[in-house]
Amino acid sequence: MTAAGKINLALVVGPRRDDGMHEVATVLQRIDLADELALDSADALMVEGFAEDTIVHDALVQLAETAGVEPRWRVRIQKRIPVAVGLGGGSADAAAALTLANETLGEPLPPAELLAVAAAVGSDVPFFLEPGPKLAEGLGERLSALDLPQDYAIVIAVPDGARKHSTGDVYRAFDALGLEAGFRERKERLVAALTACSVARDLARLPENDLPAATVGQDVDGRLYDLGAFRVDMTGAGPALYGLFDTRDEAERAARAVEREAQVWAASPVW
Repeated sequence: MTAAGKINLALVVGPRRDDGMHEVATVLQRIDLADELALDSADALMVEGFAEDTIVHDALVQLAETAGVEPRWRVRIQKRIPVAVGLGGGSADAAAALTLANETLGEPLPPAELLAVAAAVGSDVPFFLEPGPKLAEGLGERLSALDLPQDYAIVIAVPDGARKHSTGDVYRAFDALGLEAGFRERKERLVAALTACSVARDLARLPENDLPAATVGQDVDGRLYDLGAFRVDMTGAGPALYGLFDTRDEAERAARAVEREAQVWAASPVW
């Protein structure tokens, strides 16, 4: 099963809640940079192919507990999505594993229950259970379908020397800088921009990711704009940047132009 990654076309972050988490409003778009998963029945739970995995393992334990069965699955992951750069590979893998494992149950969980399991595993996991771009609100669990343009191309770039800060550290820096002020107004701008979005270049009107100012040493402008991108931003908590281009040829030329200073991938949006 293909597990497509994602970019955050916008990420508006609010104040820390009583539970220690942050309210967000974010636009999630799948891309064709994807992992591959296979799942079979087994004597015990095994996840192979990615030694650092915890989220797929935890998702299947949660599914088994909810369904009242033993977690007896073997999952094989072929990683292609760069790890820990803001592209949601772990969440995508977890959602794919949940979908495949649920199909093996004598009484598969209905969609609403599977969604609840996914939300308990991670805030991005529910998004990956269903196709199409989404506006995610709350902790990311409140999803609204969006009809966004898909006729553009993407360059993903992880600058050489970019250091991945933990998501927790990025949000703590966000709090320390007081960047949550004006969350309601930024969210209203986001919703208004989405309402007016009819062609790909309208995506440039979406508010920029709130988190780059809280990450050390991240430059979300620069070379990709010079090479023709109509929007450049950081995805998630970074450090990956993305640039949006009118055509795949333009994106591939831009990727070649920056490959000496960054790890780069040319990609396209997928539904």
